[in-house]
Amino acid sequence: MTALNQSPLPLGEGQGEGSNLPASTVLTQNLPLLAGAPNGIKKLRELILELAVRGKLVPQDTSDEPARELLKRIAEEKARLVAEGKLKKQKALAEITEEEKPFGLPEGWCWASLNEIAAMRGGSTPSMSKSEFWGGDIPWVSPKDMHDGDITDSELKVTQLALDKTSLELVPIGSILLVGRSGILKRKLPAQITAVPCTINQDLKAISPFQPQPSDYVQLMLRGTERVILKEDVKQGTTVQSLVYDKLFVRPFGLPPLAEQHRIVAKVDELMALCDRLEAQQADAESAHTQLLQALLNSLIQASDATDFSTNWQRLAEHFHTLFTTEPSIDALKQTLLQLAVMGKLVPQDPSDEPAGEDLVKELAHQRNEVRRSGRIRESKEAIDFSGLDEMKICIPPNWNWVRMSEIAEVVRGGSPRPAGDPQFYGGDIPFLKVADITAIKGKYLEGYSSTIKEAGLKKTRYIDAQTVLLTNSGATLGVPGICNFPASFNDGVAAFIEKSDLVFDEYLYLYLKTLTKWFLTIASRGQGQPNLNTDIIKSTWFALPPLAEQHRIVAKVDQLMALCDQLKTRLTQARQLNEQLACTLVEQAVA
Repeated sequence: MTALNQSPLPLGEGQGEGSNLPASTVLTQNLPLLAGAPNGIKKLRELILELAVRGKLVPQDTSDEPARELLKRIAEEKARLVAEGKLKKQKALAEITEEEKPFGLPEGWCWASLNEIAAMRGGSTPSMSKSEFWGGDIPWVSPKDMHDGDITDSELKVTQLALDKTSLELVPIGSILLVGRSGILKRKLPAQITAVPCTINQDLKAISPFQPQPSDYVQLMLRGTERVILKEDVKQGTTVQSLVYDKLFVRPFGLPPLAEQHRIVAKVDELMALCDRLEAQQADAESAHTQLLQALLNSLIQASDATDFSTNWQRLAEHFHTLFTTEPSIDALKQTLLQLAVMGKLVPQDPSDEPAGEDLVKELAHQRNEVRRSGRIRESKEAIDFSGLDEMKICIPPNWNWVRMSEIAEVVRGGSPRPAGDPQFYGGDIPFLKVADITAIKGKYLEGYSSTIKEAGLKKTRYIDAQTVLLTNSGATLGVPGICNFPASFNDGVAAFIEKSDLVFDEYLYLYLKTLTKWFLTIASRGQGQPNLNTDIIKSTWFALPPLAEQHRIVAKVDQLMALCDQLKTRLTQARQLNEQLACTLVEQAVA
């Protein structure tokens, strides 16, 4: 967060045209600010490349031979190759208009295109059925051989016969390979330089610069103009996206003097290495921060009681703004607080509370029997035991008790009228809840519903009263609880806790279920196919029952601490936004 106190250094007048303060200096002097912004190092790399191809990364040297002289020599080299029959004569290229020039160039630079400075080669795949074409010693490069660094080998190799008898061409050392199909749309433009002579398949194009034009700068230019290429030179197909080479090869780009090209490549290498070190430092710092944070959170979990927790919490609170600097760290704190709540360590026990001992358990049983006699629920099956069930019975305060979920409420699953969307059942005025309605909530309570049913549909599902606790029980997002504070029906991907005992506070039940989400998902995923949490598992799950008065105190304390966590997240978001604004200002100054 220290970067927030730093102001971006202004770029001097004439930056990119001989200024004494090149953009590379501005970048290095503002690295904490730029690297600390969201996705900062990734954006920093993009900025380095963009400044490089605009002539703003290193100062110009008036003693350099202008780039137009380089173009003249390249044209002479092309004419010689045409005369020797080694190169087909190209059509005359149209002059680049002012409208086609995306930005101004520094003194000594000129506009050029790939067609002017390089030969273009395509690739192909020799017949796989002809073994005489394969197993040789000539690399045959395909997109899967593309990687960071120079191309030195390939998975498959072809023979000299394949080169002689098919349309394959030998790509010379120093050529630049481009992936022309959907791989181009990855975040990083694949553009690797060949370090050995090779052949290529039909999904690649080879750009072979005429000497003395160096390949490194052309590769850098392609990556520096990546966003332009992706936006304007990509054709959208029915199944794949591909480069429109005719557009790409005539697109104008800024060509620096040869000497400046070397300086630019060297400076980019230097700054990219600096980015690598920054990434490594950030990774080390994040790892150390995570370990420290986990150790401190564990100290809360290991607290012997609420008094011990309060002492450890005060130590932690003194360093909140240095420990909780990321969303994952705040989420970890939230999860720890929930765990502490259901362990009886978040608030002190009150001796005057009616304990949740054997008498309270008997009262629960009495209430359940009364409900069954009334016919409102069916007779429950006996609880089932399964692997890992008893592991959740951790140490709890002496005035708490372990009971089954089936002892505190009836757990029922909803239903879905079939066929789905049938107007006979759907489209009425009765709310019909789905899994997505529960997983979308930001707090405890559902914020609405996305579907409705009619009275006819209600006969094929279930109806609940307001203030009912729900739990998703199907799909990858099962085990997510929520409280519905309006009457509704619900589908078969949702379970409801109905006929709940008045000895259990619904918000405490919700809170307890939140601590079981990962556990439920693990249990439900042990079978094959889509995870599914049947109601027998939910009913048999253990529930740590505190005295009713303590349940209310726990919920109030959790609400208070969660609000604090949300405030931390808000401040974190505001700090990031400010950091990003400052970084954007610096970037705009550098590129403008």
